[in-house]
Amino acid sequence: MLKVGLTGGIGAGKSEVSRLLVEHGAMLIDADRIAREVVAPGTPGLAAVVDAFGEDVLAADGSLDRPKLGSIVFADPQKLAVLNSIVHPLVGTRSRALEDAAPKDAVVVHDVPLLAENGLAALYDLVIVVDARPETQLDRLVRLRGMTEEDARARMAAQAPRDKRLVIADIVIDNDVPLEELERRVRDVWADLVRRARQPQE
Repeated sequence: MLKVGLTGGIGAGKSEVSRLLVEHGAMLIDADRIAREVVAPGTPGLAAVVDAFGEDVLAADGSLDRPKLGSIVFADPQKLAVLNSIVHPLVGTRSRALEDAAPKDAVVVHDVPLLAENGLAALYDLVIVVDARPETQLDRLVRLRGMTEEDARARMAAQAPRDKRLVIADIVIDNDVPLEELERRVRDVWADLVRRARQPQE
C-alpha cells in the first residue's frame, strides 16, 4: 500500500485532482467528507460542537449550519482551534479504519486540507501539494463558489502560507493551467504513484 497525503490551499483545485486520481484507480479518503459525517445529526461530534459554540450553529432541521459556524471560526483563530480539537480526532479515527480496510496493493490518497497546518506529513509515504497563485485561488472562490472577497480572503488567511505547504511537498502539481493540462499532469503523477506502490516498502 502507498499512503499519499494530498493537500492544497482553498481554491487551488485539490478536489479536481483527487477526482482525477480516483478515475485512475486511487482509493480516496476524503477528510472533508469524513469531517461532515462525524458531525451529522445524532453524532457525539455534533453534540460536542453545540456544547462549544451554542445552538445558534444548528440549522432549523437540527443539522450543523456550516456557513454560520464557518463565519464564527474563520474570523477567530482560538475558536477555530477549539473546533479542530473536536473534529480532527474523530476524523483521524475514521480515516485509519478506512485505510486498514484497503487492499494491500492500493494507492490510498488522503485528501487533507489542513495537512501542513497540523504537521501531518510524516503520516504518509509521500505528500502531493496542489498549488495555485493566491490571485487564482481568490478568483475561483469568488467566481465559482460565490464567496464574497472578504470571506474568501479570510478563508485563505486561516490556512498555512503557500511556502509552508510547498516545503513539505514530495510532488507539486501546478494548477494555474487549463483543465486539459491538469489532466495530463495528474496522469503523469498517477504513473509515478503506481510505480512507487509496486516497489518494496522499507
